[in-house]
Amino acid sequence: MKLTLFHCLAALLALIPAVALADRDARRPNVLFVAIDDLNDWIGCLGGHPQTLTPNLDRLAASGVLFTNAHTAAAACNPSRTAVMTGLSPHRSGLYSNEQKMREVLPDEPILSQHFRDHGYWAGGSGKILHYFIDAPSWDEYFPDKPGENPFPDTYYPEKRPVSLPRAGAWQYVETDWGAMPVSDEEFGGDWSVTKWVGEQLSQEHDRPFFLACGIYRPHEPWFVPEKYFEPFPLEEIQLPPGYQADDLDDLPPMGVKTGRNRYFAHILECDQWKQGVQGYLASIHFADAMLGRVLDALDSGPNAENTIVVLWSDHGWHLGEKEHWQKFTAWRACTRIPLMFRVPAGIAPGLPEGSRAGSVCDRPVDLLGIFPTLTELAGIPSKQNVDGPSLVPLLKNPEANWDHVALTFLHEPGSFGLSADHWRYIHYHNGDEELYDIQTDPHEWTNLAADPAHAGKLDELRSLAPQPGDFAPKKEASVGSLDSLTWHPAVPGVNPPASHPDGANFQIVLVNQRDRPVELHWIDRKGNAKSYGVIGAGKAREQSTRPGAVWQIREVAGAGGKPLGHFVVRDRRARAEIPGE
Repeated sequence: MKLTLFHCLAALLALIPAVALADRDARRPNVLFVAIDDLNDWIGCLGGHPQTLTPNLDRLAASGVLFTNAHTAAAACNPSRTAVMTGLSPHRSGLYSNEQKMREVLPDEPILSQHFRDHGYWAGGSGKILHYFIDAPSWDEYFPDKPGENPFPDTYYPEKRPVSLPRAGAWQYVETDWGAMPVSDEEFGGDWSVTKWVGEQLSQEHDRPFFLACGIYRPHEPWFVPEKYFEPFPLEEIQLPPGYQADDLDDLPPMGVKTGRNRYFAHILECDQWKQGVQGYLASIHFADAMLGRVLDALDSGPNAENTIVVLWSDHGWHLGEKEHWQKFTAWRACTRIPLMFRVPAGIAPGLPEGSRAGSVCDRPVDLLGIFPTLTELAGIPSKQNVDGPSLVPLLKNPEANWDHVALTFLHEPGSFGLSADHWRYIHYHNGDEELYDIQTDPHEWTNLAADPAHAGKLDELRSLAPQPGDFAPKKEASVGSLDSLTWHPAVPGVNPPASHPDGANFQIVLVNQRDRPVELHWIDRKGNAKSYGVIGAGKAREQSTRPGAVWQIREVAGAGGKPLGHFVVRDRRARAEIPGE
């Protein structure tokens, strides 16, 4: 009897830590983690464009803390999202560009969802959170299903494309296009399906605290959304970007001019599609905002409203003609400045028990590396030891608190970055070129002050806050196996391959000969003539410098008759060209 009683007491005592742990987990706050793709400051509360319609972004900002001087950690999707999800700065991790693969550069680095899982959370997600893959082992549940590693549900796209912007050549990204789609939100799918799934999770009670990620893809290209989102923006009323100035490149150093002027904007002007492009972007933002509204409504009307932290961010901004640039990939504010907002209900977050104050606005310079340590501190779980950004909790407590940090945005070349301070911006290129802007008087960065002796002191001050050359990790290129594949066009008897139309910057493709005998590589020139570039051995690979629009023909070696086998047409980026086996 005594033994039985002893064992009962022991069992009860053993349960106490488990009960305490369960109680602790039950009291931890949930996290709703919302990412919106390619969204610049064209939202109402940031004032980036006077015609934008973003009532849901604005209501979220009004219910929490809006950071008005927030910047991406990188000027492209992959390095930005990797930085957010790992807490590692691009110049520390060595992941600088979209062409790299996160799990090749950082094979074992835990991401934010896994870190929360490691501390008792259920982690679910939907849509684009990482760069075109899910990282299935880091989530409990995902929509679409994790095994496919495809974060995108079915989306309505027109059968005939392009819709609005003609293709100017192989250099042009195929998704640079826009148009109103004659479908309902549900028929459109895509972000509607993502937000439906996320809303269902928010409408349920959970037995564990959750980390729930929602990736809204628009306004990422193509700017195809249901036609009702175009209706508030009649083409004849469209206003061009407020940050555009015709002579804006005149005071830039050579690397700034090269970074700014690109053929997308020139092509859009030539096709008389500038206003249509602005209309498509505004419509896509309006659609993304409506999808966010679905998520916020599900949260606010469900059982998790009072116990859920909300954070919303965008991976980077977007140029629509400013600095004669279209797309991203720059260190100017049109690309680096993004929405960032937090809402923390009172009484739920160990790191901020009083909660965030509705309607707070913080103009301190912050970047997206602050998200990881902020969320762990708010949730009361241990921080990951190697995160590079400071927690933003002091600014959530007091938006006017002293803040000794600057915000950094890195470009695709190690050594190139933008630095944002309270009222100043400093841009440094890897070749040593520099730009300096007084944002207080020049918010669109029209006047480069780097060469003005009156501002030499400020330039030196900002240089001292910037990373030094030895601080940059080397860039690890993507493996051959992870590169996109070029289409193999088998030879047709009596039909010659098309002529090359090379147009754009040089880059490398990798030709892989899968045959058990050598082949001969020929470049097809602009007139359709073939020029030999040598032999690729059996089972061998070879790098070849090329340009978009170039045509490379594969033949049997001359000694075997020189018979044509097929050809590749180079697209707009580094790729793998596999010569199929016999």
